[in-house]
Amino acid sequence: MSKRLLQGIVVSNACDKTVIVRVERRVMHPVYKKFITHSKKYAAHDEHNRFHAGDAVQIEESRPISKRKHWVVLGSSGDAVSGRRAATGTAPPVDSTVDRAGEPVEGRGDAA
Repeated sequence: MSKRLLQGIVVSNACDKTVIVRVERRVMHPVYKKFITHSKKYAAHDEHNRFHAGDAVQIEESRPISKRKHWVVLGSSGDAVSGRRAATGTAPPVDSTVDRAGEPVEGRGDAA
């Protein structure tokens, strides 16, 4: 059986090597047919204390690490998505007119 993957937002990083991740899901009310947002908080293992409150992360189910901790942080949601794309060979297109810092690169682009 495969391990479950969830995406959420880090709510707290007060503990050492642990972050609290809030995962939201939308469900339809059985009577009123209106979508309601349910949320649940998971304690996830963050080995190097890389993530802080407000970061979007992806967590994976794992063996029990402590009494409450059964999840491991894989990385930020952007890293996880780009890593999966690199593994499948479908990388997003690269804009050659902008460098990594977001600054425009001179000498490249449309010469009109």
